Amino acid sequence: MDVTDSSTTRSPAATRLLGRLVEDRATIDGPAGALAPLAALAKGRGAWRRVVTGQVVGHAAHPFLTDLPIGFWTSASLLDVAGGPGAAGAARRLVAAGLASAPAAVLTGLAEYDGLGVRQRRVAAVHASLNTASLVLYAASWAVRPRRRALGVALALGGLSVSGVSAYLGGHLAIAEKVGTTTEATVQPAAPA
Repeated sequence: MDVTDSSTTRSPAATRLLGRLVEDRATIDGPAGALAPLAALAKGRGAWRRVVTGQVVGHAAHPFLTDLPIGFWTSASLLDVAGGPGAAGAARRLVAAGLASAPAAVLTGLAEYDGLGVRQRRVAAVHASLNTASLVLYAASWAVRPRRRALGVALALGGLSVSGVSAYLGGHLAIAEKVGTTTEATVQPAAPA
């Protein structure tokens, strides 16, 4: 890696593209603003807020809750591709498990959305839109699988592709933008010795 001056580091091409396509687009502000009241409602107050923001566990709840639907859906696609027709029932159950676990990820993501800046909200709004599209594809996949397995598999692979792009945006928010990483842990007083 050639670094000539640490004060002028270049961002990777993917980050620059993300900036041009999403972060710098004021046209996303309308839909992004429309999520704000829902996000404030999801975040709530008191004990509820401490749970959905992850404060009770000392870090954001959203990133690890997204692993559930993504893991279930990835496993379903693996069974679809490598398991053959005998794995159809298990793959459908995994799609259902992903759909059942998604609301917790949605709720905690909305709770984090409440405190974002303008550029971060743009990314988060696109992230949420892609996740919604993925959920629709997976719900359709689950519904058609008993009658049209091939279509169900294709819809699931489409959903997995969309959720992959969305996961990249979520990773950008969590890692590059530090969203959710500033949640303060609840500090318990030390017990007397």
